[in-house]
Amino acid sequence: MRLKHCHNFHDFRILAKKRLPSPIFNYIDGGADDEITYRRNTSAFDTCDLIPNVLAGVKDIDLSVIVMGQKLAMPVYCSPTALQRLFHHKGERAVAAAAEKYGTMFGVSSLGTVSIEEIAQQIDSPQVYQFYFHKDRELNSVMMQRAKAANVKVMMLTVDSITGGNRERDLRTGFSIPFKLTLSGMLQFAIKPMWGINYVTHESFKLPQLQDHVDMSKGATSIAGYFSDMLDPSMNWKDVEAMVKEWDGEFCLKGIMSKEDARRAIEIGCTGIVISNHGGRQLDGSRSSFDQLKEIMDEVGDEIDVLFDSGVQRGTHVLKALSLGAKAVGIGRMYLYPLAAAGQPGVERALGLMHAELERGMKLMGKTAISQLSYQNLRFRD
Repeated sequence: MRLKHCHNFHDFRILAKKRLPSPIFNYIDGGADDEITYRRNTSAFDTCDLIPNVLAGVKDIDLSVIVMGQKLAMPVYCSPTALQRLFHHKGERAVAAAAEKYGTMFGVSSLGTVSIEEIAQQIDSPQVYQFYFHKDRELNSVMMQRAKAANVKVMMLTVDSITGGNRERDLRTGFSIPFKLTLSGMLQFAIKPMWGINYVTHESFKLPQLQDHVDMSKGATSIAGYFSDMLDPSMNWKDVEAMVKEWDGEFCLKGIMSKEDARRAIEIGCTGIVISNHGGRQLDGSRSSFDQLKEIMDEVGDEIDVLFDSGVQRGTHVLKALSLGAKAVGIGRMYLYPLAAAGQPGVERALGLMHAELERGMKLMGKTAISQLSYQNLRFRD
């Protein structure tokens, strides 16, 4: 299989699996515990049907939206994800450039492998900084000031990761940063030599957002260990309210899953929320994002910009979420598999296919602008 033969999410996943050593592929591919929520995130869309209108005159389609003050050419953005240069040596550089080509925003994680400053210098598209709340309050303030200086447009605080999810695939392979692999994990790297060649012939792996503050050189600091040791489980609404005031700009909470929390986000001054269960990687058995979207929209309506992610694999999934009121939809694995498979050309192909699916879906729905989508376009099965 080559990139040109990839036509959907599953094709990209197959190509990524062929290229990546198993420990890294499973880090992307896996969820928490029994991965029930991970699977439900996508299957939830199957219980919702689209109702098209015909003879609507759909020659020209406008996919643009305005989200937290940012105008996007399409209602899909690249959610911030960690460790991208493990998947392809270009990492966040490739994702940001592809997002810029399609006029949409992208996120850089606190666990990102390219600095927010470098990305800001090279890319004009709006950058989201995905932030974790650390026990060290001074570190939190310094990192926010750094993001402000780098002209980051949106601060996105992840609120569902005060401790790491139980990702048993990683436990089996010994996946950690730095690597401390099991014997079977090391074997998987040996049988995918091209990944290793690329890894050692390019710049050394680093976490530039954290390298001045966190020493990851002593032993194998696992991803779960970072969440458990560095992040603050005592984080509460007062802490976040103080952050919102300090940031004094577009501030979004990622990981909202209840209508009560959505209401509280408005009360403390947030301008956006992301309905998300972290792609099924945190609390297994939690409700799917799509199943919870209508309940939250019924509570907050247009009082705050509601974004949505987890489980999105098709343009029709996006249209369903937008019809329920989401302003934009984030993708994660849907661009990480293409990144792993082919770098920037892979991400560009994935975004291009998504753009084509959205445009085709809008025409078949009889809609010419995203604002025309509504709950009336949907029916739910019992």
